Amino acid sequence: MTMRKAVGLLLFFTVVSPIVLYTDKLGSFTTSSSSSSGSEFVEDGSSLSFGSETRQLKLLNQEAVNTLKEPIGIIYSDSSIDSVTQEFPLPEPTEHIARVLSTTGDGSETELENPIKQVTNGVEGKENDGFLKSIFVEENKNGSGDVVKEKPNLSENTIRNVDGKLGTVISSQSAQISGKVGLDEARKNNVEKPRDQMVMQDSRVRHLKDQLIRARVYLSLGATRNNPHFIKELRLRMKEVQRALGDATKDSDLSRNAYDKLKVMEQTLAKGKQIQDDCTAVVKKLRAFLHSTEEQLRVHKKQTMFLTQLAAKTLPKGLHCLPLRLSTEYFSLNFSQQQFPNQETLEDPKLHHYALFSDNILAAAAVVNSTVSHAQASFLREPEKHVFHIVTDRLNYAAMRMWFLANPPGKAAIQVQNTEEFTWLNSSYSPVLKQLGSPSMIDYYFKAHRANSDSNMKFRNPKYLSILNHLRFYLAEIFPKLNKVLFLDDDIVVQKDLSSLWTLNLKGKVNGAVETCRENFHRFDRYLNFSHPLISKNFDPHACGWAYGMNIFDLDEWKKQNITEVYHSWQKLNQDRQLWKLGTLPPGLITFWKQTFPLDRSWHVLGLGYNPSVSQKEIERAAVIHYNGNMKPWLEIGIPKYRGYWAKFVDYDQVYLRDCNINP
Repeated sequence: MTMRKAVGLLLFFTVVSPIVLYTDKLGSFTTSSSSSSGSEFVEDGSSLSFGSETRQLKLLNQEAVNTLKEPIGIIYSDSSIDSVTQEFPLPEPTEHIARVLSTTGDGSETELENPIKQVTNGVEGKENDGFLKSIFVEENKNGSGDVVKEKPNLSENTIRNVDGKLGTVISSQSAQISGKVGLDEARKNNVEKPRDQMVMQDSRVRHLKDQLIRARVYLSLGATRNNPHFIKELRLRMKEVQRALGDATKDSDLSRNAYDKLKVMEQTLAKGKQIQDDCTAVVKKLRAFLHSTEEQLRVHKKQTMFLTQLAAKTLPKGLHCLPLRLSTEYFSLNFSQQQFPNQETLEDPKLHHYALFSDNILAAAAVVNSTVSHAQASFLREPEKHVFHIVTDRLNYAAMRMWFLANPPGKAAIQVQNTEEFTWLNSSYSPVLKQLGSPSMIDYYFKAHRANSDSNMKFRNPKYLSILNHLRFYLAEIFPKLNKVLFLDDDIVVQKDLSSLWTLNLKGKVNGAVETCRENFHRFDRYLNFSHPLISKNFDPHACGWAYGMNIFDLDEWKKQNITEVYHSWQKLNQDRQLWKLGTLPPGLITFWKQTFPLDRSWHVLGLGYNPSVSQKEIERAAVIHYNGNMKPWLEIGIPKYRGYWAKFVDYDQVYLRDCNINP
């Protein structure tokens, strides 16, 4: 028996034991190889057994670092991108950064087992070293079929490379199995996911542009110039990146091979970094590069301002054709056909009177059409109570009359006047008229050698030479029998009924206007010269400015306060333009100082002629929207997204517009 036992033990150690050991090794090798050595994960899901349960692992295509033991998200930092090398490959496109762990629930409760680690910039004291985010998606379905997204409870060991230059952070420990999470928390995580993904939005476009800048810097360095082979390679890579980038502004605009070009360029830039041995020279070159770029930006801004001003002052061909066509038609009418109806209501103080001073026929038509259409839609439904007083210059007088004879504003009354009818308005009465006709003023606007004397080009617009721009200070003289009048600029659109403005209590003030001082640059010191003692003594530099364009004026109070004479006195003091530059808002702020009643902001929204960021909600709730600025809606330089609010009140099928080829 002892002999048999000895033989049995010998057989066990020589035959059975090696088989068992070999099987264990094979099993462990199979398990580890499924998560480590491959350069890419298999697209098909593979079964992983954890105890008695089985989970399906679905993986998206993703480059993996060879030394990793499990799938992780690798995110690079924009601030540390110079140090990315072949050992640490760049991330795949944003849509492939996430690896998805999907499990099927048993009905009411689910548990997520996720081997993916969230990458964070958790190094103590180094929070600003790089802007790093780990983006991953976990999907699970609960018993009702709702998608549940949960963040696992992770155990991390954050590793950073030794020299601190590489912005890639990798988690290297296995993730712990997350516990049960309620539906409320899951929904919260579901809301948070898009915010995390926004971090990487359009990062590839920024990366490509950054590569081109770094490449240009390398080309200008002395160490690079001594290496013709590298210069040739770098120039080739720059051309490839430029072609791949094209006009793209977001990642979705990039070509399919853009990522390949990015990787190849990064390798070339890594070579360039190894060539450089003088950090001081690199810093000096970067400073020079920055200074040159800032100077170019300044020049381009100045050119843009000049061209914008030129486009704003230039009359489009269609708007030049329209008054000629209308004038020809007007003078073909007999005297009776040239008269407007309802002229008996023009001086009735009980009606609602609008004052509009313009030489732009199309703009005036949009103002009248928008006002009348909303007056008809109001609960009052009394458009015959509205009277429009349009004043234009001699050149456009016949054309303006012809337009409104051919396109009458419904039952509303209309009057078209010529500035030459105001015989009382002459240079002996009005200081501004005397100044506008002076040789120094003409020289200021039209002499080329003085074109660069004023840094703010908007004050050099010849529109300030037109008396139409200054008639707003003579409302009491133009309408001596009226109690109130609503002044409208020709670059506004009315979106609601304005009838309630005539019953508004201005509390003894002359001017009702919307204040515009939400920003500091809309206060008095923006428009007036407070270094002059006359200004600093009489006005507050922090006082709130207000807007011309939609103003209700109490003409009775105007006459009591003798507003016109106040305006004249300040105009005489500003003969040399030391108190304010030209324009109508600065003298308006002075003339109506402490005489302005603030209206609710919803009455008048400004900025549609220069600010592309005016909110749609603010526009839609406004009673009047104002295209103040150079980008008028009837010009090609107008902001496209705002043009529709104006264009819907212009009938482009009208015969005169078709004849002059004026289209939306």
